[in-house]
Amino acid sequence: MTGALVIGAGPAGLMAAQELALAGHSVTVAEAKPSVARKFLMAGKSGLNLTNDAPMDKVRAAFGAAAPALRPMLDAFGPDQIRHWAEDLGQPLFTGSTGRVFPVAMKASPLLRAWLSRLDRLGVRIVTRWRWQGWDAAGAVLFDTPDGRQSLSPQVTILACGGASWARLGSDGAWAAHLPAPLLAPFAPANMGLCVDWSDPMARHFGSPLKGIALHAGDRISRGEIVISATGLEGGGLYALSAALRAGAALTLDLAPDLSAEQLRQRLSRPRGKASLSNHLRKTLKLDPAKQALLMEFGRPLPADLAPLLKALPIRHSGPRPIDEAISTAGGLRFEALDANLMLLSRPGTFAAGEMLDWEAPTGGYLLTGCLATGHWAGRAAAVWLRPPA
Repeated sequence: MTGALVIGAGPAGLMAAQELALAGHSVTVAEAKPSVARKFLMAGKSGLNLTNDAPMDKVRAAFGAAAPALRPMLDAFGPDQIRHWAEDLGQPLFTGSTGRVFPVAMKASPLLRAWLSRLDRLGVRIVTRWRWQGWDAAGAVLFDTPDGRQSLSPQVTILACGGASWARLGSDGAWAAHLPAPLLAPFAPANMGLCVDWSDPMARHFGSPLKGIALHAGDRISRGEIVISATGLEGGGLYALSAALRAGAALTLDLAPDLSAEQLRQRLSRPRGKASLSNHLRKTLKLDPAKQALLMEFGRPLPADLAPLLKALPIRHSGPRPIDEAISTAGGLRFEALDANLMLLSRPGTFAAGEMLDWEAPTGGYLLTGCLATGHWAGRAAAVWLRPPA
């Protein structure tokens, strides 16, 4: 074939295909699953947090160690450009109180339908049930398809194969077998829950949210909400600490982050009378049953001075939930294996984008921002590779 091949029909792959087609190139998108953008649609079930209306320094910082490599891509196609792109597809947006940007429709399907319609008008061809199987000795790209083994010889290829979580939606990390191991950082769960072996009394609190807390791990602090589940702890408050927790940092919970230890002591010193400790904690600190349950679960035997424990309750856990349950993954194709245009140094004409690259970011709009930004960057770079400027 002539023209461009994009492997993977998630947000990064579709964005790369769009940029190639807008530049006038023939584009084929090959997707392993029976339909496209399955993880994107799943994200839309909770409202489709497209991006975050934060200052750009905060947006860049959300990508941690990968921020320097991603900076030009985020600057070229960051929150402002993503908002314009979605609105240009006929999707009105709104910004929540925390800066998260959502479609007014609060789902992904209308945006995806409009996007696929645009790609169709641009002449982009999408084939499904095509699973990438690497390259043959002559450099042709191999696929297992419903019609048997197929090989393509595109002028340029963009890999947008996703991470290694939510395998049933297509992100199974199987593509790693087709690239040399030194190019890859090991996969690890990101935006993940933690396993906790609860005592029996905790069962009544499964499903309870924990609000108005602060979580500490290493030098990171998160003020997000978490939820007590049957298997442990989940939620955005934890997700922001994924990298520190994977590195072995201890997790502590501040149950009253807006009060100092001395303020807690003053409130707890109020006459208790015949009230139980539970009622005293509720009346003096507004400590709800779920927070009190955690205090009993991890703090017993309770010390006479509760203030330090309330400010830094140690959370005993047995590590992250399984990688396939994680919202996203760390690890993947190292930036050291790529040039500044996201082209593989070892394979000229082959670019990469999206979650298969070795970056991670917390939830809050940053994940989709990273996927769209790298897809946009790789698509434009591949278009230049196909037709260099005069």
